[in-house]
Amino acid sequence: MSRSPGRPRRRVRVHATVRWVRSGGISTLILLLPLLLTFGYFAWFPIGNAVVMSFQETNLVDEPTWIGLDNFTTIFGDPLFWTSVRNTVYFTFLALLFGYPVPLVLAVLMSEFRRGLGLYSMLAYLPVVVPPVVAVLLWRFFYDASTTGVFNTILGWVGLGPFEWIQSASMAMPSLVLQATWANAGATVIIYLAALTSVRAELYDAVEVDGAGIWYKIWHVTLPQLRHILLITLILQVIATFQIFTEPFLMTGGGPNNATTTILLQIYNYAFRFGDYGAATALSLVLAVFLAIMSAIYFRATRSWSTS
Repeated sequence: MSRSPGRPRRRVRVHATVRWVRSGGISTLILLLPLLLTFGYFAWFPIGNAVVMSFQETNLVDEPTWIGLDNFTTIFGDPLFWTSVRNTVYFTFLALLFGYPVPLVLAVLMSEFRRGLGLYSMLAYLPVVVPPVVAVLLWRFFYDASTTGVFNTILGWVGLGPFEWIQSASMAMPSLVLQATWANAGATVIIYLAALTSVRAELYDAVEVDGAGIWYKIWHVTLPQLRHILLITLILQVIATFQIFTEPFLMTGGGPNNATTTILLQIYNYAFRFGDYGAATALSLVLAVFLAIMSAIYFRATRSWSTS
C-alpha cells in the first residue's frame, strides 16, 4: 500500500507544534494574551465600529439606521470635500517643500559643532515640549495683522509689512506651515542627530584627504548614509500633514473663506457641528484607506532605494 503524500506534511506540522510547545510557546502566548486583548479592544474594535458606522445614520444616542453608501455620497457631493482635499494637499506640499529640509539642515549644522551640541539640541527640541494648544495660541497672537502685531513690528524695523498673515486667504496656509515647522522640527532634528552618529568617521576622513569641502561631504557621504532614515521620516511627515487639525482649528477655524479647511477639520465639522457622525466616520475611513494605499505604494517604490 502506498503512503499518503499528505502524511509526511502532517508529521512535520506535528513535530513543529511539539517544538513550539517545548520552547515555551504556550507560556509566551499566555503572557501576550492580555496585551492582545487590550490592543484589540482599544484599537481594532473601534476601527471595526467606525467601518460599520460609516454605513449608518446615527447620532450616537438613538438606534442607528442602515443607509448603505449614502454617507459616502454625501461627503463626495459636498463642495467642501474637494476644498478640504485641495487645502490638505497644499499644506502637505508646503510642509515638504519648506519643513522637510529644515530639520536635516539644522542637524547637519549642529553636528559640525563640537562644543555646545547639548545646548543646541535642547534649544532645537524646546518647541516640541510646548503644548500644541499653547504654541498655536501664542503664534496666533504673533500673527496679529495690525501694525502693532509682533511679527509686523519686527518686519517693520526693516521696512517690510504690515502683512495680514492668517487674516489673508493667500497667506493663511503658509502661516500655518511656518508655525507647524517651528513646533515639530525639533523631534526630527534629534532623530537625524542620532543617525549622524552612526556615520563612520573614516568616510569623512577619506573625502577630506581628497580635499572635499563640506557640501561635497554632505551630498556624497551624509545623505547616502541617512537614506533609510530620510525615507521613513518622509512618509511619516506626509501622513502627519494629511492629518493636520490643531493649527487650522485653533488659529483660523478653517477660514478665511475656507482657505484652511482641511480634511480632519471637515471630519470635526461633520461630527460636532452638524451631528452627522455617519458622514464623519465615512470621511475618516476614506482618509485612512488613502493613507494606507499611499504608504504601501511608497514603501514598494522605495524598497530598492533603501537597499541599493
